[in-house]
This record gives sequence, C-alpha cells and structure tokens, in this order.
Amino acid sequence: MTASGPEPLLTLKGLTKSFGSFKANDSVDLEIYPGEIHALLGENGAGKSTFVKMLYGALQPDSGEIVWRGKPVSIPSPAFARQLGVGMVFQHFSLFEALTVAENVAVALPGDAPIRTVATDVEKVSREYGLPLKPHAYVHDLSVGERQRIEIVRCLLGHPDLVIMDEPTSVLTPQEVDDLFAVLRKLRDEGKAILYISHKLEEVRALCERATILRHGKVVGTCIPRDETAASIARMMVGADIHQIRPAKARAKSTEPLLSIASLSMDSREVFGTPLRDISLDLFPGEIVGIAGIAGNGQSELFDVLSGERLAGRPEQVTLFGQPVGHDDISSRRARGAVFVSEERLGHATVPSLSLSENVILTRYRVNRGLKSGLFINRGKAKSLLESIVEALDVRKSAADPAAQSLSGGNLQKFIIGREVLEDPKVIIVNQPTWGVDAGSAARIRQTLVDLAEGGAAILVISQDLDELFEFTDRLAAIAEGRLSDFAPVAQTDRNAIGLKMSGIFEGQTA
Repeated sequence: MTASGPEPLLTLKGLTKSFGSFKANDSVDLEIYPGEIHALLGENGAGKSTFVKMLYGALQPDSGEIVWRGKPVSIPSPAFARQLGVGMVFQHFSLFEALTVAENVAVALPGDAPIRTVATDVEKVSREYGLPLKPHAYVHDLSVGERQRIEIVRCLLGHPDLVIMDEPTSVLTPQEVDDLFAVLRKLRDEGKAILYISHKLEEVRALCERATILRHGKVVGTCIPRDETAASIARMMVGADIHQIRPAKARAKSTEPLLSIASLSMDSREVFGTPLRDISLDLFPGEIVGIAGIAGNGQSELFDVLSGERLAGRPEQVTLFGQPVGHDDISSRRARGAVFVSEERLGHATVPSLSLSENVILTRYRVNRGLKSGLFINRGKAKSLLESIVEALDVRKSAADPAAQSLSGGNLQKFIIGREVLEDPKVIIVNQPTWGVDAGSAARIRQTLVDLAEGGAAILVISQDLDELFEFTDRLAAIAEGRLSDFAPVAQTDRNAIGLKMSGIFEGQTA
C-alpha cells in the first residue's frame, strides 16, 4: 500500500494487553503515516478502547513495541503522550459547565499561563481552523457542537502530530459533520496524522484513506474504505453479513393514539438543563416515531416526563391508552403496558454491580407475575427470563449470570432492550437505542423494534443518529432548545431538513 510519507509516524508491533485471562488486544500491528486519516474499526468489545488508551498512556501494554518517528518509546501517562505529540478528542466531553471556554482550556494545559493569554490562543486557533469560539462564553450556554470545538481546540493547542478522534460525529448535525470534516482535512493537509474511530461507515468511506479492522482484539484486515461498501466493511468487522432491516408490513392506522402529550411545558430539574416548551405529540399503534436532536436539547427532560420519573403539571397532559397518567409513577405506567429504555446504560437502566438476573427483577417484578410470590422473589424465574433475553437478542456474556458492568456496551444494550420488550409491551419509549453499538448489534435491536411495531406496538425512538432514524422510523421530528418541530413522514423529508430543525430552525412553524 502506498503511504503518504516515506516513514510512518507511528508503528505498533505486536501490542498485547490482557485483563486476567481475557486478551483485549492480541499482537496488534498498525502503521500510521503523517498526513493521513486512518480509521480504526471494530465491533463493541473488539479492543479499540484498550488500544487507544495504550497509545494515550492511560494503559500500559503487557508486550509489544510502540515506535514513534522511528524510535521505540514507552508512554507512561497521558501527559507524556501529549508531550510526545499525541492528542485525543474523547467521545464524552470533559468540560466544566460553570467555567468559560478559556478556563476549560486552561485547566488542561501545562503550566500556569494567564487566562488572557489562553483566551488569545483559543481565539487564534479557533479562527485558523474554522472552529469559531468565544473564549469568555460559559460552557453551559453552548451547543454540543460548540463544546466539541472546545475539545478540538484544546487538543490542537498541545501541537499534536497525531490526533485520536473517538466517535467525533455522534452528537453533531449533518451541517456540523461537514464542518468537522473540513477541519480534519485541513489538519491532514498540514501533515498531521488522524486516527479516526467511528461506527458510521459511510463517514469512514468519505473521510479516511486507510482502515484497520479489529475483531476480538486481533487485526483481521485492512482496507481502503472508498474501495469498499459500508456492507463489506461491516462484514469484515463482524465476520458475517449484517442483517438487513426487514420493514414492517403496512397496517391500517388507528384513529386513537396509545400515548399523547398535550401542550406540555416544564422547567428542567438540572441547573444547566433544558426546559420543555409546549410539547405535543401523539403515538399510534403499529408505528415507529423518531425524535432527532443534539444532546442537551430537552431529550432527557422529555424522557423523564414520558416515563413518569418526573410528573407533569396536570394528569391530563400525558395520556396512556386514553387514561390520564401525568401524575402516575413509572411502575404504574409499566403496569398499564408501557416500557422505557433510558439513555444511560450503567446507573440508570441497570445497577452496574448487580447480576443480570437481579437487573431483570428490578424493572419486571411488578408486571411479571412469575417473578414474585407474596413477599418473595423467584430467582429461578429471573434466571429463566435472563436466558430468554440472551437467546432472543444474542447477548454475549462471560459467565452464566455476570454483573451488568462486565458486559460490553453493545451487549448490555441488547440485554436492556430484551428485558423490556420480551414482556410484549404496547408502548415503547427508547432513548438512544443503539448509542455506541456496533453494526451487527444495532441491526438486531432495530429489527426487534420493527417486529414489535408490526405486532401493533407504538414506539417512540429518541436518537442523535440520523442514519438510524431514517432507516426504520415512519415519522420524524426534531427537538431543539426544548421545542419540538412538526412531524413529517420520513419519505417526505431529508437529512438536511432535519439537520436544520436540530439547529432550531423550524421553517413555517410557529414557535
């Protein structure tokens, strides 16, 4: 393969890392050249996170060699990695909302440069790379796209030669993705190397010159993404063909919604949360309705009201099966036939330290009669339900009944979805159904929801992934600053139109 430079910037030889008997990385070889955008691809649990943590000094390899500019090196810490010339932009932002942009940058930089100097540097770099930022703006007032710019500018102020980008477009509108790609291509043209991690394979095809694919901790292939299809890349990642979503058969639409919200406005419980502003929606049986939005625009607040984790101002503002439930708690709504899958897998949807069967009990004991007899819990029944979930959703686990925190993100998400939907619910509210989930697991989750809709369930999907929403929803709206746009049939809209609505531009709609 022809490289863009005579010598690689970074060479990894036989990099290996184990946790007990489990090999997270098994003799990984990889070369990255100056001036290239190189994709690192793989399923959940393939070893990507462990690999980049070793490059960034957060973990130490058990064996193997890291060669930087032709010389073997050891990277004992992230601070040393940054000094060496390795920068990283993380998927989950590490920003203090009560501080300004310049203050957030300053706390991550070595030394004690005055805020005035840092602000000048931020303004200069942000202007140079087309990442407009106001150094003295407070983070809590900024959009998610602007917050990502802070992370990128903070990284660039360290003058890296290699930039690691972990799922950088997962929280961006299509327009913001285009802007980010322009920045990354500019960095490439300046001779910097970029290691790009993403589950969005069409983006990888558009952006990356080469790709290395991991499976079960091993390198199983390399490719030139533009010479492949998304399906062929996914096949290399998974080792088999990815299931193609089978659309639900057309159903006659009922005139009566199973779930409704009427003119709901509500303040957020969080200091820097987003209040809901005059939200109305109807959810009918047999349909999958999508709500697109950038994180922090009211999705969490909306989910809390729908699930009963927060009560509405008046009972009639939320109705379920025609009955007012605005003042009913989550258990009461579950008992009526609704289920809820929250965005946060560990801590909200599951208790990390509890076993999977115990996590089954937490949400199902009041609606599954076999789980409870008087004051006693039937643990045998819980384990039987767990095995049904494992079989139906292909949940892969290391033991018969492991702790929730031991599962990879994708397998834990399949468990959570299965726990809720195998009880044959009629209303399903899912927040970020495939967040950080690999292509194979995502396809299985989406098909499960499609099959439930075909059986007459009403499903609401809240997601930041437009590819997902356009793939399997029937109607689509966007939420921005706590306001919901009109819904449109998916066949009658497009990504750009929804992207504009995600930015708060609701053309032809009254505020």
